[in-house]
Amino acid sequence: MVLVLTHNVAEPEPFAVGRQRALAAEVIVNGTPKGFGANHNAAFARCRTPFFCVANPDIRLRTDPFPALLDALADGRAGVAGPLVRAPDGAVEDSARRFPVPRTLVGKLFGGWRGPDYPIDRGTIPVDWVAGMFMLFRSDAFAAVDGFDERYFLYYEDADICRRLRGKGREVLYAPAAEVIHDARRASRRDPRLALRHAASAWRFMRGS
Repeated sequence: MVLVLTHNVAEPEPFAVGRQRALAAEVIVNGTPKGFGANHNAAFARCRTPFFCVANPDIRLRTDPFPALLDALADGRAGVAGPLVRAPDGAVEDSARRFPVPRTLVGKLFGGWRGPDYPIDRGTIPVDWVAGMFMLFRSDAFAAVDGFDERYFLYYEDADICRRLRGKGREVLYAPAAEVIHDARRASRRDPRLALRHAASAWRFMRGS
């Protein structure tokens, strides 16, 4: 296993690679900020393992999610698997989702709370898409769709890659036996610029390009 850490913007404290004694670690330092997809595509270019994990810096692991996710991906038809995601207070987030339609997008725009789209008590199940805060890909599947579409600078690149994987006959799986904690910032709800970027990405996804 190799840990690739990307510094997309300058950090006040450097990451102490030496603490990660169980892992080989590589650090990418960007001269200028890149989008979500571009950063993870750059990390994948260094991947030499059968599986590739995308993880946000606001993810916390209280237990090891990888055995359940790897079990879900054991079938070669699988493309990506996502875990059950909880907020720090234990609430289940809507990390496994159905593809959006105008009605659901309007509901989110006006702040309507959306519970999980899929059940968490039926084992591993196929879903439309799993959210990008934590995704485990089969590397061959990620390569088969040429990774993330970098035209999505931020937001909906996870939905887009899942749609393209499904178009290639690869399964998108939700594995609730695996759990992670997501300490989300929800910045687009406070920053108008990010809100506009979110809306633009949603529009691109809905147009199918």
